Amino acid sequence: MSDTYAMNDLFDRWELVWREGQFDLVPGCVAENYIRHEESGDRTVTRDAYAKEIAQNQSERPGLQVVVYDHSFVGNRAWFRFAFKWRDPETDEPRSRSGMQSYRTEGGKLAETWLALLPMGSAWTDTVAQERWTSLSPIT
Repeated sequence: MSDTYAMNDLFDRWELVWREGQFDLVPGCVAENYIRHEESGDRTVTRDAYAKEIAQNQSERPGLQVVVYDHSFVGNRAWFRFAFKWRDPETDEPRSRSGMQSYRTEGGKLAETWLALLPMGSAWTDTVAQERWTSLSPIT
């Protein structure tokens, strides 16, 4: 299996976890211990603990969408330019936060990630996002 095909397959499944809450796919997507470099600092979480964090995040932000604008896969590395979009559960006002995330995979699973987020309310100026996380960017 080529690196690109393997990465497409991994992130197609990872998108189903985020988009459709298919948490049964997490063991096939995330290494037993997942290293995260994020705003709050560096930490290592188990795949089960991270699945619970995703579920809690979605529960606190009903209708949460992860919209991807650009991505690239090279070997065991991936990066995404994306935005989180949701509606405030109390006011129904639209909310967003844009960011960049890079990943290192190991054995076909997410092993380490680096996440940089822009402030709350941030949005990329692109008007068209990718249809799926792994589809070609509509930007020319």
